[in-house]
Amino acid sequence: MAQAVSPSVPVRRKRWSTSQIVLFLVLILGSFVMIVPFLWMLVTSFDWAARLTITFPPKLWPEEPTLKTYQIAFTNIKMMRYISNSAVVSAGVIIVSALSALLSGYALSKIRFKGANIVLLLALSTMMIPFEMTMIPQYLLFAKLGLINSYWAFYLPALNYAFGTFLAKAFFDQLPTPLREAAVIDGASEIKVFSRVYLPLCTPIIATMIILLFLGVWNDMLWPLLVLKSSVKYTIQIGLAMFTYDNGINKQPSIIMAATAFSLIPVVVVYLFLQRYIIESIALSGIKQ
Repeated sequence: MAQAVSPSVPVRRKRWSTSQIVLFLVLILGSFVMIVPFLWMLVTSFDWAARLTITFPPKLWPEEPTLKTYQIAFTNIKMMRYISNSAVVSAGVIIVSALSALLSGYALSKIRFKGANIVLLLALSTMMIPFEMTMIPQYLLFAKLGLINSYWAFYLPALNYAFGTFLAKAFFDQLPTPLREAAVIDGASEIKVFSRVYLPLCTPIIATMIILLFLGVWNDMLWPLLVLKSSVKYTIQIGLAMFTYDNGINKQPSIIMAATAFSLIPVVVVYLFLQRYIIESIALSGIKQ
C-alpha cells in the first residue's frame, strides 16, 4: 500500500519584535563604545607619526606603520621583568584567594553548622568597607611584621576573598548534597570529599575566579606602590607609570601606547582561554537540585 506523502509545510521566519531590535542596537552601540578605545590604542602604538601628537578624530590605520615604537618601549623599560613580577604576584594571589574561597564556600554550603548564615553575612559585610579605609592600617601592620617590600603583603590579604566565598557557596549549592553523604558513609574525610568529589566539578567557578582576580591584581597600582620599595620588585603598572611620567622620549604618545598594548597581552590571553568556563558557570547557576 502506497504511503501518502504529506504536503510540505512552509517554514515561517521568526519576526523580531520592536524590543528585540532596540536591544540588539543597544548591544551593538555598547560593543562599539567598548572596542573603539582599544583599537585606537593599537593603531596609535604602530603609528610613528603619532609620536608627536594625537589627532582627533582617531585614525583607523597608522599613517606611518612601524614596529620601532615597540622597540623603543622595550629598550627604555624593563618590560619583561615587570611583567614577570606581576605574574608572580597574580599567581600567588589567585592560588591563595581561590583556595580559601572554595574551602569556605564548601563549608558554608555542605557542612551544616550553627551560625553559617551569620559567618557568610560577616564575610560579605567586609565588602562594604572601602579599601581606602583599611589601606593605612594594613600598611602599618605589614610594616610592624617586616613584610614591606615583600610579596607576602599581597598574599596574606588575599586570604579574605569574600566575593569569592559568596560565588563558591552559590556554586556548591547547585551541586548535589548526596555526593557528600555517600562519600562520608564510605569513610572519606571532609578534605577528601572536597578535593576528590567536589573540586573536580568546580572548573567553571575556578576559571571565573581566576579571571576576576587576575584582572584586579594585574591592573592594581595603589597597593603595590605603597608596599614595594625596590624597583627590582615593581609590577607592570608601576613600571608603566614611571615610563609615562618620564620627560624623555617616553612621553611620545605612540611609545606609551606600545608599552600599554604589550602589557595587556597576558590579560587577553587569560580571558580567551577561560571565557567559555564563565559562560558554563552562569549556565550552571540556574540548575536546581
